[in-house]
Amino acid sequence: MNTQPHNRATPAVPPDEPVHTPSLLARMLDSDLWHSFVRSPVTVVSAVVALLYVLAALCAPLISPQNPFDPATLDLMEAFTPPLQANAFSGRTFWLGTDAQGRDIFSAILYGSRVSLLVGVAAVSFAALLGIGLGLMSGYLGGWVDALIMRIADIQLSFPAILIALLIFGVFKGIVPPELQDRVALYVLIVAIGLSDWVQYARTVRSSTMAEKNKEYVQAARVIGVPAPLILLRHILPNVMGPVLVIATIGLALAIILESTLSFLGVGVPPTQPSLGTLIRVGQDFLFSGEWWIVLFPGLALLILALSVNLLGDWLRDALNPKLR
Repeated sequence: MNTQPHNRATPAVPPDEPVHTPSLLARMLDSDLWHSFVRSPVTVVSAVVALLYVLAALCAPLISPQNPFDPATLDLMEAFTPPLQANAFSGRTFWLGTDAQGRDIFSAILYGSRVSLLVGVAAVSFAALLGIGLGLMSGYLGGWVDALIMRIADIQLSFPAILIALLIFGVFKGIVPPELQDRVALYVLIVAIGLSDWVQYARTVRSSTMAEKNKEYVQAARVIGVPAPLILLRHILPNVMGPVLVIATIGLALAIILESTLSFLGVGVPPTQPSLGTLIRVGQDFLFSGEWWIVLFPGLALLILALSVNLLGDWLRDALNPKLR
């Protein structure tokens, strides 16, 4: 009797199939944030309008009929041409009319939007960097550092942002020589708006940092000897960026409005680099003389831009709020 075990064929084990990791785009399209975005028609329209503004501002030299700030392209005989009406001398038709210098209002809005968006984005970036840095230090270190930063923030909150910006401009005009003021006015405007808006970033990041620094992952990083700056940048900062994004989105609209207000008051960008606020200031001189389009269309452009960015900020605030999910 054969007692040898029978050699049975071992079933073939299929090779391990490669694991397909979804791409970043696929993960984004499958996220709750994207589904919340596409389910809100108002948010979609606001995003499209804001994107069109940015693209039009970036491509202003390509799509504008003229360079409104180049004197060689202007003709005083085309001044005060109403919208969609042919000029009596040149026969040219302008979509939104012309101003007292013969500048095409449509082209001026495109170029003015570039300045307004540049100042808004740069000022918000400066305010966010300053506020996030001070908020992280205040919340993580505590003690006299926290007390000093928060008392400065409390003092600044007692003054309106526009007064702080005007104060900075006053100091700037007293220090910088007159021949250099127009050259650096744009940078001073960015710094002035940024310094008037850093407090809300600092206070928000401080409160989030105080909650995060006592959690286990931060304590573990301390135990293994990770330096404090690396803990703040690698561990705490990514977990406090949600509220910062909401503040930055809403702050962008406020920065654009503040820049337009300062330019309207005559303390913003120089006339050689006019923004939407400067165009409104120029147009209001002709509001009651019949040339209504000079102030109306820049005002509508500023209103639509600020409203679209504000609506995006409101949606982002609700979408990132875990209590509303």
